[in-house]
Amino acid sequence: MMMNLKVIRAAALVGAGLLLVVPGHASGAGHTVAPARVIDGDTLDVGGERLRLEGIDAPELAQTCRRPDGRSYACGKVAAEALARLVAAGPLRCSGDTQDGYGRRLATCEAAGRNINAAMVLNGHAFAFTRYSASYVAEEAAARAARTGLFAGTAEAPWDYRARKWAAAGDGAAAETGPGDCRIKGNISPSGRIYHMPWSPAYGRTRIDLRRGERWFCSEAEALSAGWRAPR
Repeated sequence: MMMNLKVIRAAALVGAGLLLVVPGHASGAGHTVAPARVIDGDTLDVGGERLRLEGIDAPELAQTCRRPDGRSYACGKVAAEALARLVAAGPLRCSGDTQDGYGRRLATCEAAGRNINAAMVLNGHAFAFTRYSASYVAEEAAARAARTGLFAGTAEAPWDYRARKWAAAGDGAAAETGPGDCRIKGNISPSGRIYHMPWSPAYGRTRIDLRRGERWFCSEAEALSAGWRAPR
């Protein structure tokens, strides 16, 4: 599957403790049908709502890893494609009633009755996000033992990758740096007001023109509250 990941029709179950996805069209049997789109290996957009898969952390889209023979590959894109295949098995049912610090709903999702959070880790496409959850520690241990996916070669933990990219964006050697610790680029394009994190694929080629109303942000929460959105 190429990385223009297609829009998938997904059903989200409406009921006690389960996520009601809106807008959508009634499809009978107590379901609402809404488009689901893969953002990256651990994030979905379902019916216009951004869902972060609880308990897992997948490589960022621009991230690369190494195979056992030392060859580099685009593990971030591979993870996103793996998630798209799981979601496509459908119907998709997501539950979760809490949000992370960026306003994204933390969700556990199933497709065709399979927990896709667990499957992403077990198949070696994501890490258990143990900083926040112990939900998928067993799945990661099994994937490591089987040397599956990310765990077959060498993969930097996504949280370490993000920290390294954040530091590099402000080390003075970068082509463009923001004031102080503000390293998120708020770009205005025909597609709207879009913010780029230091690990985003388009970060390096994005230039900020303050005269056009573009700006720097110090946190993702600040960018979201100002009306900017993440890249699609």
